[in-house]
Amino acid sequence: MTDVVRLEAVSKVYGKGQGAVAALREVSVGIPRGTFTAVMGPSGSGKSTFLHCAAGLDVPSAGRVRLGDTDLTGLDETRLTELRRQRIGFVFQAFNLISSLDVVENVTLPLRLANVRVDRDWLGEILRRVGLEGRAGHRPAQLSGGQQQRVAIARALVTRPEVVFGDEPTGALDTMTARDVLRLLREVVDGLGQTVVMVTHDPVAAAYADTVLFLADGRIVDSMSAPTAEKVAERMTRLGAWT
Repeated sequence: MTDVVRLEAVSKVYGKGQGAVAALREVSVGIPRGTFTAVMGPSGSGKSTFLHCAAGLDVPSAGRVRLGDTDLTGLDETRLTELRRQRIGFVFQAFNLISSLDVVENVTLPLRLANVRVDRDWLGEILRRVGLEGRAGHRPAQLSGGQQQRVAIARALVTRPEVVFGDEPTGALDTMTARDVLRLLREVVDGLGQTVVMVTHDPVAAAYADTVLFLADGRIVDSMSAPTAEKVAERMTRLGAWT
């Protein structure tokens, strides 16, 4: 199984001198293609920095990040922007939809920005998979929070990205809606062969993943395969996350 994303001894330091803060410390890990990975850790452990460096949103202070065969190190901002637009999908806690656009217009926005023709068959398949085929003409204000996050997931998938990164994608949703969205992410991996990397603080959310990576003080300190909510919560307690 090949790695879609690979971090090699990645460190990230913010600030200089005595005010410098090390957010990541020599992190090395590969994310296999077609898998669902959750990233967990106490507040300040480096979860968001990990995601930002892995996704090309932030530049490491040291080390390398690879997306497939592409070394992100040294790419200028224009090239990184093109790479993110064409090869990476993003789902955030805030849905980041444009209120004046309907569902189809929001979903296809990345293609229009890149001047790429919309594949209508693929668009229809995505809308069907996320359960929005009957809502195509609705605007965000006419949708529930869960439906809006489904639009965001469809938008992340429309470019057929190599990997989708989620930053607390269920953080703004109620428990039942969150589980619907997590089941959808699981289905995207199992049904479409997509690769998903999700930062979360919720052990129940992490239990939908194939593997959980645990961060503490900027380092990966453990990983867990076939996670359950109970095992994840117990491991987080030993990390000092909820003490």
